[in-house]
Amino acid sequence: SAVALLILAATVGLAVALGLWPRAPATRFCVASSNQTGFLCDDRATCIKASQVCDRASNCRNSEDEQEQLCGDLPRSLPGYLVFHCSNPRYWVYADQRCNGMNDCGDCSDEMGTSASCPPCGSEWWSCSPVLYEYCSCIPRRLCRDSIQHCLDWSDEYVC
Repeated sequence: SAVALLILAATVGLAVALGLWPRAPATRFCVASSNQTGFLCDDRATCIKASQVCDRASNCRNSEDEQEQLCGDLPRSLPGYLVFHCSNPRYWVYADQRCNGMNDCGDCSDEMGTSASCPPCGSEWWSCSPVLYEYCSCIPRRLCRDSIQHCLDWSDEYVC
């Protein structure tokens, strides 16, 4: 029986070495669409956005993005690169929600905080002091001149 175990171990080792047996990637960090922090599936080809991990929907072929060891104690069970901690230590968001223009933390620390390090508003955004709390320091340009005040200084209606 010891010989059988040795042969089995050698067979599995050879299968892994030849790529015939699926292996989990050494690191699961990847860059998903729109240059966002991602999670690498076991197939080593599929990269899903951080916010798709532990969302109760399997996005990887083998459901490794929904496994208990990964999702059992959020956010502590997640790898650090998937998590952004808000200024208020009770709150966190997925890393791909940082610098997305939305106030995901509730205090804008994911958009304007020193640890967020977000670039200035892009061409599709208008920089101002928004009234709507879902935004922080930029609003989507599609909200410009829509007859609704979004910026404290009304620049979204008269300048934008």
